[in-house]
Amino acid sequence: MNSSVKITDDIYYVGVNDRDTALFENLWPLDKGVSYNSYLILDEKTALIDTVKESKISEFFDKIRHLLNGRALDYLIINHMEPDHSGSIPELLQEFPGIKIVGNKTTFQFIKDLYKVEDNFQEIKDGSVLNLGKHTLKFYLTPMVHWPETMMTYDEKDKILFSGDAFGGFGTLDGGIFDDEVRIDFFEDEIRRYFSNIIGKYTKMVQRALNKLKDANIDIDIIAATHGPVWRKDPKRIIDLYDKWSRCETEKGVVIAYGSMYGNTEEMAEYVARRLAEEGIKEIKIMSVSKTHISYIINEIWKYKGVILGSCTYNQGLFPYMESLVQWLAHNDIKNHVLGIFGTYGWSGGGVSTLVKYNEQMKWPLVYEPVEAKLSAKSEDFKKLDELAKAMAREINS
Repeated sequence: MNSSVKITDDIYYVGVNDRDTALFENLWPLDKGVSYNSYLILDEKTALIDTVKESKISEFFDKIRHLLNGRALDYLIINHMEPDHSGSIPELLQEFPGIKIVGNKTTFQFIKDLYKVEDNFQEIKDGSVLNLGKHTLKFYLTPMVHWPETMMTYDEKDKILFSGDAFGGFGTLDGGIFDDEVRIDFFEDEIRRYFSNIIGKYTKMVQRALNKLKDANIDIDIIAATHGPVWRKDPKRIIDLYDKWSRCETEKGVVIAYGSMYGNTEEMAEYVARRLAEEGIKEIKIMSVSKTHISYIINEIWKYKGVILGSCTYNQGLFPYMESLVQWLAHNDIKNHVLGIFGTYGWSGGGVSTLVKYNEQMKWPLVYEPVEAKLSAKSEDFKKLDELAKAMAREINS
């Protein structure tokens, strides 16, 4: 059975789904799987755009052989060298030894280091073109979205932007390949989780890439990324979302992330959430750092303006799972949030004060003074939490 999908008259989707891998980059949960998207152009010359993870080679090669039907594969276009898109290169060279590998100078440095491949290279530069016959491909270098060699390939005939990891996200393509065939709100959420966790550190470079495409004044009818659906109905939708996320624009709402050992810090989180609701905040997410992987918490934080972090004290410092979260937040320099802090301690402090120190790196405005309770919150602590909630609500509604 061949499950390739026609995108236009002579361009085909030859990607695969991965429902086996538990962690993307051995970090991020793939509860709903992920797709590795690859595309084959059949023209006077044939061209494959990106490959797939090595573990999925068999299915991938079956699709390519079926479509080529004995023809040679002339070009491999590499938009991104991360192994989930380049892992099949060594086997592809064995199957099609005459293939030309098309990429930029940095692409070839990575190929040499990853796969010991030294030849069959055809180097392109920013704005270079490659003629296949009816189709002409134009290349746009987009470094650090999210590796140094990343680029995009534009088919001038069918107005398709092969965008690499940009505009892609988690989630397998379960029958539906195109944006008009799937439940798009699900993919938007998984695309934002992908963006916020993996690409979010490079928002300035994303904006630079978007501006490059805008300045090039190209018509884009279809966006074909290396993960997630192919956008043929409404490619502007995903471009606008990327623009919004990379500008760190937020929505009205509050994420309360907490770490609690015996429920006392959790009680404070629940109390603040109720007070926020009484102040008119409708979008409130309470998330336990012990139960919820930080990728999902980061995803929600990226969406909402308000963040309230609560931690018990653990070994005179932060609860470890909370520390993982704030280390990531500080490292990735996320903008446009306001912060509240609360927590508990026993015989020594350290939880709340460590959150304050991390915020010196994050530089998020504090809406109210940190609230710290000894072992469990008392009436005076709850009064302070009232004021914290009111202050946060004012900021969200301002």
